[in-house]
Amino acid sequence: MATNTSADTSADARTDASGGRVLYGCMGLGGSWGPEPYAPGDIDAAEAAVEAALDSGITTFDHADIYRHGKAEAVFGEVLARTPGLRERITLQTKCGIRLADENGPGRYDLRGESILRRVEESLERLRTDVLDVLLLHRPDPLADADSIAAALMSLHRQGLVRRFGVSNMGAAQIAHLQARLDVPLVANQLEMSLYSRDWVEAGVLLNTAGSTGNGFPYGTLEHCRDHGIRLQAWGALAQGRFTGLQQTPAERATAELLAELARRKGTTPESVLLWWLGRHPAGIAPVIGTARPDRIRACRDAAVREPDLTHEEWYELWITARGLPLP
Repeated sequence: MATNTSADTSADARTDASGGRVLYGCMGLGGSWGPEPYAPGDIDAAEAAVEAALDSGITTFDHADIYRHGKAEAVFGEVLARTPGLRERITLQTKCGIRLADENGPGRYDLRGESILRRVEESLERLRTDVLDVLLLHRPDPLADADSIAAALMSLHRQGLVRRFGVSNMGAAQIAHLQARLDVPLVANQLEMSLYSRDWVEAGVLLNTAGSTGNGFPYGTLEHCRDHGIRLQAWGALAQGRFTGLQQTPAERATAELLAELARRKGTTPESVLLWWLGRHPAGIAPVIGTARPDRIRACRDAAVREPDLTHEEWYELWITARGLPLP
C-alpha cells in the first residue's frame, strides 16, 4: 500500500472534519447485511446515491468497516474507481472498533492497537484509497488501553494513512482521557442526535428535575466538545422518517404537520427543516443522513447549502411539539 505523507498536523485541522453542514452516511450502501457478495446493481445504487449527495452540496462521506460486513466501503471504492478525480473532491471518513459476531467470538468492541491498524488497512483496501481524511473510533471498548489506542493512531498519522481522528458515541471524560495521550487534536464526535433522540439537548434542561433520571446522555459532553473545537456529528438525524414518513404517535403526527407548515413557509422541504433544527444549535451540529434513496437525499439539499432558517421561537416550537410535553 502506498504511503501518503500529506497528513495535516495543524491545530486548524479539527475544524475541517465535517466538510460541510451535512454528511452522507453510507450504511445503506452495498446490498444486504448477509454474507452474499454485492452485485453490479449495488454499485449502480451506490453511484446514484453519491451523485445525489454531490448534487445536494454534500461532499463528506461517512463509513464504518462493519457496514454491510464491509460491502458499503467496497461498493464506494468501486464508485471511486469509476469516477476519476472524485476522491480529490470529497472528504472520506470511516470508523472502526466494532466487530460483528464471527467464528472468533460474539459481537464485541475491539479497540486494541493492533486491531485498529488491521481494520484501517482493510478499509483502505476496500475504499481503494491510500489515505483516510478522518478515522473515528466507533464505540468505547471497556477492555482497551488508551495508551495502546493512542500509539496506533499516531502510527497511522506518521505513516500518512490517516489525516485526522475523532470518536463516536463517547462522553467528555472518555474523550479527554484519550486526547491527553495524543499529539494531534480529536476533531469530531459522532452521537445519536435528532428531534426524536433528544437526550443530548434535554440533559442540560432536565438537570435537577425528575425527568433527568431517564436521560442517558453524558452531561457536559456538548460543552466539552465546543470548548475543544470538536465538531459534533449527528447520526440518526432524520429520525428514521418518524417526522417525514410514517408517524406512529400523536406527537410525531403533530411534529410532521409543523415541519410541513414551516417547509411551505420557507420554500423548502420538511427534511431540510428537520436538519436545520440540529444546525441551528450553537454547537454547529453536522447531521449525518443515511437514506440510500436519491430523492430523499436531494430533499436535504437546503440543509447542506443554506444557513438554518429557523427563528428562536420556531426552534422551540419544534422541540416542544416533538416532546409532546411542555418544558419544565
